[in-house]
Amino acid sequence: MSRMAGTAQEDPFPDDGSPGDVAAWRKRCRERFDQLLGPFPAAVPLAPETLETVQCVGYVRHKVVFDSEHAMSVPAYLLVPEDRTAPGPAVLAIHGHGPGKSHVCGLAHTAQANADYARQLVLRGFVVLAPDLRCFGERLDDLPSGHYACDTNLVHAVMAGATPLTQNIWDMARALDFLEQQPLVDPARLGVAGLSYGGTMSLFLAACDQRIGAAVVSGYLSSWASSHAVPLNMCGSQVLPGTLGRVEHVDIAALVAPRPMLIESGEADPLFPVEAARRTVGQLRRVYAAFGAGDRLQHDVFNGGHEWHGQEAYPFFDRWLGQPHASVRF
Repeated sequence: MSRMAGTAQEDPFPDDGSPGDVAAWRKRCRERFDQLLGPFPAAVPLAPETLETVQCVGYVRHKVVFDSEHAMSVPAYLLVPEDRTAPGPAVLAIHGHGPGKSHVCGLAHTAQANADYARQLVLRGFVVLAPDLRCFGERLDDLPSGHYACDTNLVHAVMAGATPLTQNIWDMARALDFLEQQPLVDPARLGVAGLSYGGTMSLFLAACDQRIGAAVVSGYLSSWASSHAVPLNMCGSQVLPGTLGRVEHVDIAALVAPRPMLIESGEADPLFPVEAARRTVGQLRRVYAAFGAGDRLQHDVFNGGHEWHGQEAYPFFDRWLGQPHASVRF
């Protein structure tokens, strides 16, 4: 932590710079970010399977599985509104730390309040895919007592020359591939949403994959300079080798612009301080303004903690994905 506190950014956001300075800085961010991510796994056929179909009130829940790389499969729930008859918008709903996809689908409960956003989205008419990330849900391996799955996975991944965060981004990109193949999904109207580690993944995936037309990042975006000081706030699933001093939250978020993005920040979030979030969003507003897209960045600061809010998130997706004329591609 002392090393983190004493490290300066090698290429900080140009607070006093011109729009041209901001654009040049953003280009450098992309180069650094791509270097830190490293290589992605080799592509393989998805080979999707449907394992179970359950009729729910207002929607159908399919349990599916698809391949993301050699010897690696991704289990997920595909939620389809029962009245959907034509291709329309879809959202990739990514869970945070906890029981995995079952949490965001309303099938499991944890201390995080109001976090069944996959279920809430399908009830609002979106096709939703809720996958398990590595080390969560059905992808959690048995471990000896005292071993934290994310950290143990980081050790094994690093030995193999890989990074869990990059692997999870790859899996979520393959999840978009799966969504694009669904007959009731319009591939030009894809969104992503996530809380906590799901917020991490939503931000990183939107920065990497231009197919994301709108993103909701909940309980995450602030800065590493502030969040690192919170004890036990980092884990092996959330880090990239060499991140320190090279990229900040604002660097990654800038790569999403000018596509619509909503940030949720709880005023009492103990993990990702709201004042840091406000500073980062303030910088992001200049990035979006450089594109003439100021209305595509929203910041929902609410009275709450480390939790999903949703009050602005659902109308946000309605605006940018919900209606045919609202489809935006950049």
